[in-house]
Amino acid sequence: MIAPRTLSVVIPVYNAREYIAKTVDTAVNEIERTGFDAEIVLVDDGSSDGSAAVAEKACAGRLPFTVVSQPNRGRFEARRVGVETGSGEWILLLDSRLVLAPDALQFVAERLDQGEEVWAGQLDMEVDGDPYGTFWKLLAELAWNDYFDNPRTTSFGATDFDRFPKGTGCFLVRRQLLLDAIGSFRSRYSDLRYANDDGPLIRWIAERERVNVSPRFSGLYIPRSRLSAFVRHSFHRGTVFLDGHGRSESRFYPVVVGFYPTSVVLALAAFRRPIVAPAVAAAAAVAAGALGVKRRRAPFEIASLALLAPVYGLAHGAGMWRGLVLLVRDRVAGRG
Repeated sequence: MIAPRTLSVVIPVYNAREYIAKTVDTAVNEIERTGFDAEIVLVDDGSSDGSAAVAEKACAGRLPFTVVSQPNRGRFEARRVGVETGSGEWILLLDSRLVLAPDALQFVAERLDQGEEVWAGQLDMEVDGDPYGTFWKLLAELAWNDYFDNPRTTSFGATDFDRFPKGTGCFLVRRQLLLDAIGSFRSRYSDLRYANDDGPLIRWIAERERVNVSPRFSGLYIPRSRLSAFVRHSFHRGTVFLDGHGRSESRFYPVVVGFYPTSVVLALAAFRRPIVAPAVAAAAAVAAGALGVKRRRAPFEIASLALLAPVYGLAHGAGMWRGLVLLVRDRVAGRG
């Protein structure tokens, strides 16, 4: 008799009380449909809202459940601790806002038998009339239109890495390979709360094994649904973006290089002629809306893209400048 595969589901949590119960409950349900001998490792990264207790109640003794508590150190450190704590041969990294799709794990379990051992989950955005979720959904589809124009079961390596969606929000891989990738990971920041652990980490793996992706291995992501949360998240993403794509191997590297002089010129122009700022915002909205029309999106989607693009651009750009300040500060302090 062949022993079942062992799986550790690692979930980093930071103030996720509103949605963590659904994430855990769905994950347990999906695991029970497979032959995995599984456990859940939840890393409470300094939450103040009792997230861990809610998650543990959702599991309700159905699977081994371990809580690791630590001060807020960021997602990368939380995942690293979770992977080191887990005992499974396989690791499923799962975001606290991610609800697995029906039979997603069953699909992957069957493909593992075919030697396809690294899987990046396709993240679908929960929209339901929410302009913020709609914006994030369209942003992902535009960034990786080669895949989203024709979602299919396929794989990618280092050479076509930037053509496909990927992230550690839903990622299944052998534990040892992930530990090796974590050990090789280097952020540009000394404070790992701002590190980009998605792109560089998965790129390292893709240089060694092909990464599989499929609409059948997917999950529904619950977006932030308030303007203030949208702005904070966009700002943070700007900082993370610099860490992940301020590297020559990224196809977005020219964007990073060109952003700083361009933003300085625009800021100076707006200082001299204040009308420039609203004109640039309007131009960004029109361009985003036109892109939505070109992609034949629904009117609500076009409106969401157009109205939020200037807000996202300003917050994301400010985050990139914060990232540059962090880099300079680290260099001056001798930490880089």
